Amino acid sequence: MSNLTIYQDNYTDATVISNRFIDEYMKAANDAQIKIYLYLTRMISARLTTSVSEIADIFNYTEKDVLRALKYWEKNRLLTLDYDEAKNLKGIHLLDLNASTVLPVQNSTASTPICIVPISSKLSAVDGEMPEDDPYEKPSYTLDQLKAFKSDEAASRLLFITEQYLKKTLSASEMKSILFISDKLGFSEDLIDYLIQYCVDRGKKDLRYIEKVAINWAQEGISTPKQAARYAHKYDKVVYDIMKALGKSSTPTETEVTYITRWTKEFSFESDVISAACEKTVLATDNHRFEYADSILSSWYKAGVHHKSDIQLIEENYHKNKAAKASSNNKFNQFRQNQYDFDMLEKELLSN
Repeated sequence: MSNLTIYQDNYTDATVISNRFIDEYMKAANDAQIKIYLYLTRMISARLTTSVSEIADIFNYTEKDVLRALKYWEKNRLLTLDYDEAKNLKGIHLLDLNASTVLPVQNSTASTPICIVPISSKLSAVDGEMPEDDPYEKPSYTLDQLKAFKSDEAASRLLFITEQYLKKTLSASEMKSILFISDKLGFSEDLIDYLIQYCVDRGKKDLRYIEKVAINWAQEGISTPKQAARYAHKYDKVVYDIMKALGKSSTPTETEVTYITRWTKEFSFESDVISAACEKTVLATDNHRFEYADSILSSWYKAGVHHKSDIQLIEENYHKNKAAKASSNNKFNQFRQNQYDFDMLEKELLSN
């Protein structure tokens, strides 16, 4: 019997991570920062390009989350960020952690990077370069800071309440999330209580998700449970009603919320106009419904639609124009037929 050749697909499909990253840097970073650094390393090993929006979509983060993580690793001198003259992010240098020392950021151009991710114009900052002191960036809390937080009576009570909501004992990382929300975002005990309850009621018990909601509320200037309730009610009613109208029951993605915001804010459409577009979309397609609905609403916006009655008028004019065009074609055909009556011509030829 002849020898067998044994092989497999992607036999070189592996990404090497420096032990120094695991030993010295990983323990102080949060989940988002670790995931994004590992993903960048993966892209380099495969010689692939990426973008801020692509990374955000893959990990279900916001683009600002991604930029914050990149700035974090730049501050820790694991990478450097390249900007064009307009301060748009155009490339990333991952520094060699296996070298004896990692050079400071200002001297990083003299170092030998592992690779430059050729992202070019695909990777750009949302609002230019992120500020050095990001008020919504989670600090790397030490165990001593966490211990001090836990020793506080109000904080201890808050951690206990959180465990009751989540029905589990909190890990050190999860406790740091509560510390971040209390310390950096400045949420009161009552507001954190409402925040946890709000997320759990929607089936979200992951502290990373709860952090995102907290940051969003902080960015909206929410400081009391009453404000949060009003904001949540408004957000839920608009967004989730539209999601339901398009046949979707999942939590909206950032892209989907962007579409909805454009329809409600930029176009200023009332709910009945958006519902009409959603109804047409559902009847027309099962795929890419947000894109399809957006094309309808964009055309209505350009046509000057303000109310649902305007839609009916546009459709009536469309059908009238279509009928007029068809009628015109029929008259042309009839004219041609009257001028050339082949039956009469045949009789005349036979009689001759």
